[in-house]
Amino acid sequence: MQTRRKTIKQSALVAGLLAAAGFPQYALAAFNKTAFDAKSVQEAVKAAGGTTLAESKDVTITGPDIAENGAVVPVGVATTLAGVKQLLILVEKNPSALVASFQVSDSVETNFATRAKMGQSSDVYAVAIMADGKALYAKKEVKVTLGGCGG
Repeated sequence: MQTRRKTIKQSALVAGLLAAAGFPQYALAAFNKTAFDAKSVQEAVKAAGGTTLAESKDVTITGPDIAENGAVVPVGVATTLAGVKQLLILVEKNPSALVASFQVSDSVETNFATRAKMGQSSDVYAVAIMADGKALYAKKEVKVTLGGCGG
């Protein structure tokens, strides 16, 4: 029987082995501080390597129309396009627009879900940055309620 304690111990062991093999340096190399510090959607896309933004039916974003708790808003991004190198999730009115960045290749199914923190109602963007730098997006308005009242 796998206990919580055994699972944590085994996870720590695997993390230690990966660290000894040098994997964390690659994970840190993928972190783009400039993109995560960007204040606007356009700045974040540019910092992530994208050029002009263009709306696309081939990029989809999922999320609630109304989020009762802005601290944990479920958001998903997906595309069927080939040649995508990054998928981004951005919240326009957040202090830092970029919520998540996924490095992808054609061998990865480009369908991700996470939870975003939103301080207020805002447009949420899913952006696919292509190998040639084009940035294709879809957006969805998510209303954040405060104490069950519309906001």
